[in-house]
Amino acid sequence: MTTAGSTTDRADDRSRVEERPASAAPLLELRGITKRFGAVQALTDVDLVVPAGQVTALVGDNGAGKSVLIKCIAGIHHPDGGQIYWEGRPVHLRTPRDAAALGIETVYQDLALCDNLDIVQNMFLGREKTRYTLLDEENMELSARETLSSLSVTTVRSIRQPVASLSGGQRQAVAIARAVLWNSKLVIMDEPTAALGVAQTRMVLDLVRRLAQRGLGVIIISHNMNDVFEVADRIAILHLGHLVATGPISEFDRETVVDYMAFGRSERRKRNSEPTVAEQ
Repeated sequence: MTTAGSTTDRADDRSRVEERPASAAPLLELRGITKRFGAVQALTDVDLVVPAGQVTALVGDNGAGKSVLIKCIAGIHHPDGGQIYWEGRPVHLRTPRDAAALGIETVYQDLALCDNLDIVQNMFLGREKTRYTLLDEENMELSARETLSSLSVTTVRSIRQPVASLSGGQRQAVAIARAVLWNSKLVIMDEPTAALGVAQTRMVLDLVRRLAQRGLGVIIISHNMNDVFEVADRIAILHLGHLVATGPISEFDRETVVDYMAFGRSERRKRNSEPTVAEQ
């Protein structure tokens, strides 16, 4: 059984920023992450472990702090307290470029794709390959084709077709392929199946599982409990900026997750599971 321990003990532990043995360390670990915006306390003392090769679902009601947390991981927001560990080493992510240098890529809900550019141009936007001061179109096209093929993205007619002509699922696939193109180790996805049809949702969820099978860590934010229970290996539940429960998805059911999201606690947690809950 995992216990929280005393407040003093936890504070003492977090005051010592120490490296962990790389072989025993998770891909990403957050310890005591706190973030406030003026009088608004967005995150309070959040501890989270994200292993490589697994899908971690981050869930919570609107305003729970999900977006703020992933933006701290992505280098957009700077935590006011706590420590981020990457492969056992303490790191400070001051900009998205710092996160990208470690192998952290984020696919936001708006996808940030340019409709007037083709697939190859979107995948290399801002990171274009050059040769003798000219764009190396052949090399970029080859890399884009190989990445899409490795992810089994086969529904795209041509990698030179404009993104504006793609379906919602195909656009999501291009955004994910762009994220893994740069030797990523952790891919964060914000509501990847929002507004998608059944067939397109299936394609995106299969793509998420393939990322984990390739050994990448995946964080997925979703309000769709069916998607969460189908694709996730682990779940972390936020409530009003507090991480109120986390553990293997097999220890939870849909009703229990909804309880934690709505009230920050649940009386329906499976009796025979080993609890890993940090109730507030």
